[in-house]
Amino acid sequence: IYTSGSTGKPKGAGNTHLGAGNLVGELITAHGHNSNARVLQFASFAFDASFSEVMPALASGATLYLIDDAAVRTDPRALGRFIAEHRITLATLPPVILPEIPIEDLACIQTLVVAGEACSPALVKRHAKHCNMLNGYGPTEASVCVTIAGPLDPQMDAAALVPIGRPVQNTQIYILDASLSPLPVGVAGELYIAGAGLARGYLGRAGLTAERFVANPFTPGARMYRSGDLARWTEDGGTGIPRAGGRAGQDPRL
Repeated sequence: IYTSGSTGKPKGAGNTHLGAGNLVGELITAHGHNSNARVLQFASFAFDASFSEVMPALASGATLYLIDDAAVRTDPRALGRFIAEHRITLATLPPVILPEIPIEDLACIQTLVVAGEACSPALVKRHAKHCNMLNGYGPTEASVCVTIAGPLDPQMDAAALVPIGRPVQNTQIYILDASLSPLPVGVAGELYIAGAGLARGYLGRAGLTAERFVANPFTPGARMYRSGDLARWTEDGGTGIPRAGGRAGQDPRL
């Protein structure tokens, strides 16, 4: 699947069925998919997030609601009406669109997942008191989602950073310094990802693959992906990352 990240230059990430299957199993449990769930399919099929909407819904017997009018995706009020009309219970939405959706249209939502960009404490305060609100983080190169935080606390400090949580199943997260040494709680470093979700590499880009998919010094013969994101472990063992641009040189946390 093609991704540009923050570069604007698309490259094809060669993901595996192993990574895809691992993610589906995780999300069915984490998001609460079941045969009674009514799941919104919001993301474009050209975007990796669509996989995390479609496949867990189909694999769990949930009902998947497709938006057949492209204008609904870009009109928050129309989207709100769609959600209310179809009594959607599970939706994954980017934080940028949430403030524009009338809160009453989201009354049917039982689980709200935010992903794709940084979520503000103000959004958590607005929505987490009404539903199970989760925050997901992950790059295409590691099968869409690698950490999940939640349920988020509606009483969280307005000055805090919304955490991105703990690794999904069969996934390892490392916060490392420039010499690939692990960093202690509270110290920012680059976030590395290892485990079942890693892509094979970039299609036709051997040099870039070697640069971003590196040997894992903690597991002989394994690899890890350099995310380019800064993060730090929180006291409770989770992670935080402020993604206002999302690349190393900023000060995020898991």
